[in-house]
Amino acid sequence: MDKNTVTGLLLIFMITMAWAWYTMPSEEELEQQRQEQMLRDSLAALQQPDAGDTLSADASEDARRQEQFQDQQAEESPLQDAQMPVLREPGDTSLGLFSQETGVGDTIYTVVKTPLFELEFTNLGAGPARVILQDHETWDHNPVQMIRNTTRSAYSLGFLSTENLNIETDRLFFEPLTDAGSIDITEDESAQLSYRLEVNETSALLFTYTFYGNSYIYDLDITFENMSPLISGTIVDFGWKSALNYTERDLSQDKINTAAYTYAGGVLEKFQLEAPGRNEQTINGTIDWVSTRTRFFGQYIKPVTDSNAAVMIGEVTGEPGEPGSTHYYQSRVQSSISGNPTLSYELYNGPLKYYDLKEFHEHAYDVVEIGYALIRWFADPLVRYVIIPFFALGSTLISNYGILVIIFGFMVKLILFPLTQKSFKSMAAMRELQPQMKEIQEKYKDDPQKQQKETIALYKKAKVNPLGGCLPMLLQFPILITMFFFFQNSMLMRQESFLWASDLSAPDYILSLPFSIPFLGDQLAGFVLLMSAAMFMQTKVSGGMSGGAAPSGGPNMKAFTYIMPFMLLFIFNNFAAGLSLYYLVYNVLSVVQQLVINKQISGKKPEELEKAQTSAEKKLKKGKKKK
Repeated sequence: MDKNTVTGLLLIFMITMAWAWYTMPSEEELEQQRQEQMLRDSLAALQQPDAGDTLSADASEDARRQEQFQDQQAEESPLQDAQMPVLREPGDTSLGLFSQETGVGDTIYTVVKTPLFELEFTNLGAGPARVILQDHETWDHNPVQMIRNTTRSAYSLGFLSTENLNIETDRLFFEPLTDAGSIDITEDESAQLSYRLEVNETSALLFTYTFYGNSYIYDLDITFENMSPLISGTIVDFGWKSALNYTERDLSQDKINTAAYTYAGGVLEKFQLEAPGRNEQTINGTIDWVSTRTRFFGQYIKPVTDSNAAVMIGEVTGEPGEPGSTHYYQSRVQSSISGNPTLSYELYNGPLKYYDLKEFHEHAYDVVEIGYALIRWFADPLVRYVIIPFFALGSTLISNYGILVIIFGFMVKLILFPLTQKSFKSMAAMRELQPQMKEIQEKYKDDPQKQQKETIALYKKAKVNPLGGCLPMLLQFPILITMFFFFQNSMLMRQESFLWASDLSAPDYILSLPFSIPFLGDQLAGFVLLMSAAMFMQTKVSGGMSGGAAPSGGPNMKAFTYIMPFMLLFIFNNFAAGLSLYYLVYNVLSVVQQLVINKQISGKKPEELEKAQTSAEKKLKKGKKKK
């Protein structure tokens, strides 16, 4: 890294900080933004039930809010009638043949309990209204309830009736065919739950669920009994309509990771809105699965019998990265009932854990970010076959994931030892040449070309490659970047504590500031402070960045030594504690390695360096005699 590069980086950093300071809103603008945010929050509260509401909320009030929300969207989006019909309550004669008498039945709940989750099914739509995960908690230690509270099914079967009306089954009362109010399933057992919707004397829909005690996966068969005369065409769609609850303390991160996905033809399609509004995307062809997710939890639908398209629908209110924004995604699968009186699906509701998702589909874990697309070919096998197996096996021997992170940092450092050893030796050798390089610089300060020629000659005589310290470091970047994404997004780190960090998937703040700093915030994380200090020590013992730079860049390189750890503090302060702990271990080991190399180099100089030094001294003496 030469003087110009360092100067450019410094200018970019200074310009960024200056622009952030210049664009900071005034107190009046902040107050106005707060007022606008309060107004948006009030509107959002009317549109969707709050995550903290109880399931026993009045059904009519829920329906009123849902209708208000859908009516508003119908005015804003011309696609409303095609994919998201205005919701209607039972008893609405506009449903034609599918209209039900008001009070046709009460909402009946059936609880299915397994060792992994508890699902509360409702006959209003014949699907789950609550999904409670047994082994997972929210950041404030409440059970994880995945579905944003509702009284109707999170799943819905949609189709166009022969009367040209959009029908959604989550608005229709089904008859439960299982009398039990609760079904308990042990780890080795399975059980079924069925619902029936009788449209007329000869036509009906039958929903049959099959649950397994040792899996987050359960099956659904939808049987169409003489329904063809009532459905226009042959296309129906089945999908997840309910929003997912947020579970993390950092709402911004949870919402940023909320999205919908479709996997088809070996390609993963991610659907996420980057600005407020509403949109949808259709993927045609045979569909492997569709999904919606938050940061650490998700639901999947895999069509088993037939599929010809997938539809992903999203809506965002407020700025996507703001805690007050709302994110709502649907994912649906379209199928043809021609020749298929029964459509079968595999469903998944649970954590985004690799082995649980692999049981569902080989590529279901692809929704978790593990690296840039450019290095995915490298990052994917590294995560699947090295990192995750290490923590899975290690957790059976050591229960503390913080200790496992430290051990893993040792292992990565050991694997990268040949690269870092070569890099550190090159930097140490360059540092030993600094006196001769400075003498050459002083002697030929008025002749840059001659100065460069003599410097290159010195490199050759000493057999030192000026790029020897950079290239090995570049080869490490794919691994380091993969580690960055893994520790930031891995479910394995969630709610695992170590020392003062209560959650390795969240920042480990230990110090609150009386003011907020742009990009940094108003709190400081403990492992980040230690990591920055270790980074400072590493650059110090390696002679700073000037060790491998051009001689003319000495003063600026020393300044860069102090700026780099400072920049890392800003970058990593709001990241996961597990990530900072890993880089802390890696940097501490790098300091130790560099100290050992420095001692070896300074204790016994290579013959090449001694010869180069002697040659340089002779040249300088000749130059002085001539003067």
